[in-house]
Amino acid sequence: MNPRYRQTYFLRAAARLDQAPADEGREVAFAGRSNAGKSSAINLICDQRQLARTSKTPGRTQQIVFFAAGQEDRRLVDLPGYGYARVAEAVKFQWQDLMAEYLYQRRSLVGLVIVMDIRHPLTDFDQRMLAWSREVQRPVLLLLTKQDKLKRGAALAQLAQVRRALAGEGERVRVAGFSALDRQGVAPVHDLLDEWLELAG
Repeated sequence: MNPRYRQTYFLRAAARLDQAPADEGREVAFAGRSNAGKSSAINLICDQRQLARTSKTPGRTQQIVFFAAGQEDRRLVDLPGYGYARVAEAVKFQWQDLMAEYLYQRRSLVGLVIVMDIRHPLTDFDQRMLAWSREVQRPVLLLLTKQDKLKRGAALAQLAQVRRALAGEGERVRVAGFSALDRQGVAPVHDLLDEWLELAG
């Protein structure tokens, strides 16, 4: 476990982009369909149990939450969960507008981690996030969580299928398996975050 990410701490939550930290430095955003395991993934990556709030109720994250990865100008960003969250349609649209504004305008955004359940990858919402990443020309890691829910052969087959589906994206989009329960797949994420955030070894 990379000790650097254990130093990650809550910085700020923003319901509007003008409430975000100053748009300088480098930050990596985590996005995912509600209940895909985004908060659990962030907690494991940072080796902290309750850094990102987890819930059995989809759509708990209703703001953009900024965490400092040991220093304020290197940040991890938890975007609102999208998908089937049981909230009013008006609130859903507000979240989508906030995410769109963030993705299009945030200059310090250097990479996007799209978290998806390995059993249900590349939903319409995931495809929308990929389309956004193309438009803003940011690299992407597709993190296929809950790998422990499948047998090893089935998990490898699913990873291969997703990679084939995205072969046309080139090296801009990477795909990796992950399990918060079994603590699998953390090291490659750390390596990529180090690269994107330009954190020395």
